[in-house]
Amino acid sequence: MMFVKCPRCDLNYITASEKYCKVCMREMKGDGARDEIEMCSVCSENPALPGRDICLFCLKEMSGQSNTATNRDASTDSEEQVDTRAITSMDDVSSMDEIPEVDTDIPAGEFEQMAGEMSSLESMREEEADEDDDEDEDDMM
Repeated sequence: MMFVKCPRCDLNYITASEKYCKVCMREMKGDGARDEIEMCSVCSENPALPGRDICLFCLKEMSGQSNTATNRDASTDSEEQVDTRAITSMDDVSSMDEIPEVDTDIPAGEFEQMAGEMSSLESMREEEADEDDDEDEDDMM
């Protein structure tokens, strides 16, 4: 079986007996690209929630909400409940505000100390480079 590139898109490989790749055939027939539904990474049975890799059932199980009321004690009643409406109605990233700038003021003394350390590192590099050059010259002789 010999594979050749699709003559239409020149990206996908097809067998010599095929005329076009599956992607081009779908486009020519007018079928839109299928959005694959991402399945839950835990149970692999239910579709994952938008923006997450697990389904609602597994999310509830992980947060301990699948326990019955008889198994709960008073300390677990105060646990935060997962609101499914809040998860599915989250805003897109494109509608979020910009990340606020963080104040990164470095005290002057600290900056001078870092500058001194950097210059000592540079001088060490130069010394090592000089030593390597001297060793190379000695090896050549």
